[in-house]
Amino acid sequence: MGQAIIAALAHEPGLQLAGAIERAGHPMCGKPLGAPFADSLTICSNYGPLAHASDVLIDFTAPAALEATLDAACDGRAGIVIGTTGLEPRHHAMIDTAAKTIPILQAANTSLGVALLCRLVEDAARALGPDWDIEIAELHHRQKVDAPSGTALALGEAAARGRGIVLAAASERGRDGADSTRKPGNIGFSSLRGGTAAGDHMVLFAGEGERIELAHRAENRGIFARGALRAASWLAGKPAGRYAMDDVLGLPAR
Repeated sequence: MGQAIIAALAHEPGLQLAGAIERAGHPMCGKPLGAPFADSLTICSNYGPLAHASDVLIDFTAPAALEATLDAACDGRAGIVIGTTGLEPRHHAMIDTAAKTIPILQAANTSLGVALLCRLVEDAARALGPDWDIEIAELHHRQKVDAPSGTALALGEAAARGRGIVLAAASERGRDGADSTRKPGNIGFSSLRGGTAAGDHMVLFAGEGERIELAHRAENRGIFARGALRAASWLAGKPAGRYAMDDVLGLPAR
C-alpha cells in the first residue's frame, strides 16, 4: 500500500509527500525513495519527525504499530488516516483517545466504491427486514492474515445497523460439520484466500424465491491508494474528532 500511495501521488499535484516509514531493521530503511523524489527523501523508522513535517499521516501498517503512529501524530498535531485492519478493542480505545486531540479518519477500506456499498447494504437491510437472510463473502490474496476482512466486517456492521441489531450477537463464521443450519436473523461470513486477489466483497440478501447481490471487486490496490489520498486531503485542517469515508463522500449522517 505504501508503494501504491507513492505512485498515486504522481497524479495528485496538490499533495506533497513528506516522507515514508518502514519498521526498524527493514532492508529499505535508510534508502532513498527514488524517482520522482530522487535522493531528497529516504525511508526511515522514526515516526516523530515525519509527523511534525506532515499535515496528515496515512497508516497502512499492522495493529502492533498503531500505538506508535498515534503517539507521533498527537505529538506533531498531524491528522491521520487509518487503513489498518485486524484491530482489537484496545486499539479502537486508543483511537478514541487520540481523536480528542487530532482529526482521525478510520476506514476498513479506503475505496470510495466500498464506502458507498456500505451505505447501500445498510439501506437494503433496513428495507428488507429480518425475513431476508444476509451472507457476506470475501476473497483476498493468499498472504492476508486477518479473516474475515476488515471490509467484510464493516459491511456486516452496516447490515446490523440497518436491522437495528448488534453484529457481535448475530454473527455466524466458519460453518462446519453436520449441524450447520443457519440461525434466523444472523449475518453469515465466508472468507476465501488465494492468488493475488486485491479484494472482492459480495453481500447476498436471500429471500423466499429471490435474491439480491451487492458486490464490489477491487482490480488493484490503486483504488485504495487514491481513496486514502482523497481522505487525507479532505482531513487536512479539520478539527479533532473521528471521521469516516462517508464524510469524504459527503453522504448525510445517519
